[in-house]
Amino acid sequence: MPLKLMYLTNEPEIAAAAQAAAVDRVFLDLELRGKEERQANLDTVISHNSIEDVARLRAVLHETELLVRVNSLYDGSKAEIDRVIEDGADIVMLPYFQSVQEVQSFIRMVDGRAKTCLLCETPKAVEHLDEILDLDGIDEVHIGLNDLHLGYHMTFMFELLANGTVDALCEKFRKKGVMYGFGGVGRPGSDVALPADRILAEHCRLGSHMVILSRAFLDVGKLGNRAEIPELFQSGVQAIRSCERAAAAMSPAELSENHRAVQQIVQSIVEKKKETGR
Repeated sequence: MPLKLMYLTNEPEIAAAAQAAAVDRVFLDLELRGKEERQANLDTVISHNSIEDVARLRAVLHETELLVRVNSLYDGSKAEIDRVIEDGADIVMLPYFQSVQEVQSFIRMVDGRAKTCLLCETPKAVEHLDEILDLDGIDEVHIGLNDLHLGYHMTFMFELLANGTVDALCEKFRKKGVMYGFGGVGRPGSDVALPADRILAEHCRLGSHMVILSRAFLDVGKLGNRAEIPELFQSGVQAIRSCERAAAAMSPAELSENHRAVQQIVQSIVEKKKETGR
């Protein structure tokens, strides 16, 4: 089954271009609580979107699903979740949870009106994962490599893929029959240290169902000509699907060899980051 591709935006024009290119989901990020403190001094984008964006995106999305990441649980969570569902969210994602009780509360608040997706991105969530996965009402889990590697005081987020953590988590999800994915992927062919085709082969090896299209796939903020957006989406998605087909044709031995190559690349990146302090 092809990966469900997710692209983050709050702009209807860009969402429509993603839909036209057969991107499976538009991802609206409403999470702000605690994010700036956790990700200070990192090369990450902290979205400052509005809950009004849910309806604006819903108006242009007729084939592509709309996933909305709400804030971690707080006093206003029920009202926030009610609003995003009323305005058209197909999937509601809970970030930065740490306990079974938080997930129980989230499931009750959604109350079957949309799919639920847990963003597993804290060491406490991993610690309590077996109990959490025993709950009814969890449709999907995505492993958030960025915050999770920070929680474990690691240097590079893909260390979690290299050291077996992602393997162990995916095995738990698979046994429970829960749809799962992890991290993000850039544009195939880009000049990056950890190439997209290597990451996509890891998704194939692990039986992953979904991945986020990262800024390295399409960074709209850096485009001089926004008229290029539809073609860039089309060519990028085609390139990812081509990599997926190539990975699906690999033998188990070839997938294992790719994993070893990923481990070596990650180790090299970590060593360089420690040397340079970046």
